[in-house]
Amino acid sequence: MTSRISRRDLLVTGLAFGAVPALAQTGKLPVVASFSILADFARRIGGDRVEVTTLVAPGNDVHVYEPTPDDARKLAAAKLIVVNGLGLEGWIERLMKASGAKAPIIAATKGVRPIREEAGAPGPRREVRNDPHAWQSIANVKIYVANIRAGLGEADPAGAGTFSANASAFLAGLDALEAEVRETIASIPRERRRIITTHDAFGYFGATYGFSFIAPKGVSTETEPSAADVAKIIRQIRAEKIPAVFLENVSDPRLMQRMAAESGANVGGTLYSDSLSPAGGPAATYVEMVRNNLRELAAALAK
Repeated sequence: MTSRISRRDLLVTGLAFGAVPALAQTGKLPVVASFSILADFARRIGGDRVEVTTLVAPGNDVHVYEPTPDDARKLAAAKLIVVNGLGLEGWIERLMKASGAKAPIIAATKGVRPIREEAGAPGPRREVRNDPHAWQSIANVKIYVANIRAGLGEADPAGAGTFSANASAFLAGLDALEAEVRETIASIPRERRRIITTHDAFGYFGATYGFSFIAPKGVSTETEPSAADVAKIIRQIRAEKIPAVFLENVSDPRLMQRMAAESGANVGGTLYSDSLSPAGGPAATYVEMVRNNLRELAAALAK
């Protein structure tokens, strides 16, 4: 099923909208979040009063997600829908229309000052658009928390006090996390705060905390680099004196070993950007995700 899902498609599967069962049979507020990071925020703020389901599961890419009829069923039964906004969920409007959902939609980035990024292939048609990955700055996450708290309070006025208390506790935790981030980064020499990564999701992190995330030149981020691509990356590392490289789409250990040996750069582990890890993984919550990324950056750049 592609993102061109239609109302007819849903009816054919037997998911007629008038017969959609409630997601929450326990009296909890049914909330749908577009992807795993937002779901974590909603659960922390909503607590025991909400039942949160996620459209894009942990470990999946929200940018290229293809909705299913089950997603439409979730939306049709929701009482609140939480999305990121800033163009992240390009498929959400079509899915909302197909589902017939009536629940209010909260854009968690409302009030965030976006940074601009270039997208597409180099050349005159290269597009400049808002960078949607605002959660990589903890200051922005505090705006997310305020927006989600307000949305939950409007959907469930009786729980407003609970949501405010949970949000305050979460914000205190974010203050502590911010201090941890800044302390760790302060231990990394300024001249070493430069890495190559196939991720394009760390613009807010770099702008907020003084890091440079550099894309590998001439190498696609969608497929594993070839030996020739790795040679290009090695030349780039040497020319720009980059101390570390994180290439998540390289699974061949021989290529990684060659890169480390010939470039002198430290090869880092996994940085989580657009998704949490599955439960039990190193980044199952937002706080754990940030700490995992900090550990990986510090380990690769400390030498």
